[in-house]
Amino acid sequence: MTTALLLIDVQNAILKGLGSPTRQPLIDRALDETVARLAEVLQKARAVNAPVVIIQHDGHASHRLAAGSEGWQLRDEIAPQDREIVVHKRSCDSFFETELEQRLKENGITRLAVGGCMTPFCVDTTARRAVSLGYDVTLISDGHMTADMGELRFEQIIAHHNAVLDEFDAGSHEIRLAKAAAISFG
Repeated sequence: MTTALLLIDVQNAILKGLGSPTRQPLIDRALDETVARLAEVLQKARAVNAPVVIIQHDGHASHRLAAGSEGWQLRDEIAPQDREIVVHKRSCDSFFETELEQRLKENGITRLAVGGCMTPFCVDTTARRAVSLGYDVTLISDGHMTADMGELRFEQIIAHHNAVLDEFDAGSHEIRLAKAAAISFG
């Protein structure tokens, strides 16, 4: 099996302004910590020439991720290198109306290690869709992030998704969880 690292929407403004004034600094700090862990996983993938696919959300002109804006730019910690694949999307599903599935097939990828933003939208949707398309997924349990939503704090949302996605399956394919430190390629 060929495993690729799939990083979703790790962009400058992904969580900008989504928290209350008291919670935003906590969200920003947790995002920085999450991105640091993802950067470590990225370095492990690069060290063994494992495929890397980076998803970038192209927001509309007034969106915080407006295509071409500073907020839209990928975070420096995960900036792609020449051989790495960048796929642009406009919805939560990284496969919907994108070249992602084609690029995975072209590269013989059968398993994905998934991390990024935002947990209840793009990470959840893409991980579930990947399984239904026949890929095995390792969700990096400490490698995805979101903002607070209503009364739910980001910590609760992440814990909930880790609980419900672990062992989610479609036929013989499933999602398994692993911490960033346990992710390996080879």
